[in-house]
Amino acid sequence: MKKDPEIPVWRAMGPTPAPETAREAIAVLVVGAGPVGLTIALDLAQRGNRVTIVNRLDFVSAGSKAICFAKRSLDIWDRLGVGAAIVAKGVVWETGKVFWGNKSEPIYQFDLLPVKNQKMPAFVNIQQYHVESILIDALNRYENVDIRWGHSVRDIEVGETSATIHVAAGEAEYFVDADWVIACDGARSTVRTTMGLDFEGRVFEDNFLIADIKMNGDRPSERWFWFDPPFNPGQSALLHKQPDDVWRLDFQLGWGIDREAAVKPENVEPYVRAMLGQDVVFEREWYSIYTFQCRRMSRFVHGPVIFAGDAAHLVSPFGARGCNGGIADADNLCWKLDLILRGTAPSTFLESYNVEAIATADENILNSSRSTDFMSPKTAPATALRDAVLELASRYAFARPMVNSGRLSTAVNYTASPLSTVDEDRNWAGPSPGSPALDGPYDGGWLLDHVGTEFALLTNGTECQGMKNLDLSASPILCERFDLSRGSAYLIRPDQIVAARWRHPDQNKVDAARQRASGLVS
Repeated sequence: MKKDPEIPVWRAMGPTPAPETAREAIAVLVVGAGPVGLTIALDLAQRGNRVTIVNRLDFVSAGSKAICFAKRSLDIWDRLGVGAAIVAKGVVWETGKVFWGNKSEPIYQFDLLPVKNQKMPAFVNIQQYHVESILIDALNRYENVDIRWGHSVRDIEVGETSATIHVAAGEAEYFVDADWVIACDGARSTVRTTMGLDFEGRVFEDNFLIADIKMNGDRPSERWFWFDPPFNPGQSALLHKQPDDVWRLDFQLGWGIDREAAVKPENVEPYVRAMLGQDVVFEREWYSIYTFQCRRMSRFVHGPVIFAGDAAHLVSPFGARGCNGGIADADNLCWKLDLILRGTAPSTFLESYNVEAIATADENILNSSRSTDFMSPKTAPATALRDAVLELASRYAFARPMVNSGRLSTAVNYTASPLSTVDEDRNWAGPSPGSPALDGPYDGGWLLDHVGTEFALLTNGTECQGMKNLDLSASPILCERFDLSRGSAYLIRPDQIVAARWRHPDQNKVDAARQRASGLVS
């Protein structure tokens, strides 16, 4: 396909020829080969489903995209067999520091992995194109996956139980009749636009400059954030380390700027030198301006068409909630769609995806909006309040949790999930129903590796039939983390989310909770 000069190429894939038939029928069509679409395809493929992916570009693009991936995403990717490669390539970090004004020492420092002894780290910084390449290499090992590069969706006709997609591949065109279409085609989703759907929410009136630069340096692998620094007075700034000696610098510029002029090297480089020193030696990787939104669709499921990632919701990049939220969508969706494809759950089971994915999006939007309002106050009272919090935080520990420099992505708890069984005993200290299961050392390895991708029961000296039983009684660490007293148990969903827990389980209780979590109980 004709290359867009504004989109840099990281890995050329080459255009995929159009299919020989002008019309074909498939079970699952994924639109978009970004991290979310590729993760969905890999999860479904590993469960034995045939998946076709169409992607508008015939290459993996470079440039300024997601770089911070949280522990929950790493746990998901590890379950899919790519976590180790992503961690090995990435820069591991757990510490964040917040600076204010001309103070050389941070006013606040935080640890992003307070619960230690887990397989995956708190965060890994790695460029999105590396993640996509790792996922593509994993998908290329599956014969039941067909990735079509340079194939664009032109139109979609949605029926009650299937959808017909008009696809262009170079000069050729063809039609796909798909039982399910998963739209992962980004913030400017063609599928969403063609269906006449839109977002609801806020667009923030501010501009931010991303400068990805390449330089040698021995700075620590930490997240550094500045409020009102001397090198960007009245604004904010951010510094992150990436693999391959690449660094992400982020500068708040304010509203009403000349966006085209702002990314010219002669205008960017003074910011870089002011932050890092006048004698710093660096090369430009990518400069860009962004204005962000905190918005989502009112629904993510529209009959046979399912939306995920940026196609469904948008947040500010502060806190790394965008792509991580999309990976959570993939994790939530795939096991449910797999049960539907196998005929063991009704199609209405996807309503639980709509409920839980919207809960994730809403929490991310809420935190992202609060972060932005704190970081860039638009009124004098809001600025005074922020500065008062920063002043207190520099002296008193109680104020430090109130400092909001972009609350970083954490796993969302589905507190109102229709799939959860309500606790019989409210006196629990472990993860509640709707929460991700905690990892920890188990049987010479790690618990989440043993939990796997099916329903599992975590127990302390008890057992139930019909599913995998993991007895944690020999692990004091895990019994403490799950608050597993003798005879108690946790039911874990295939996406490693807690479905139910009991102090005194029996077979009937466990079977009923599994039925509910499988979408067989309304």
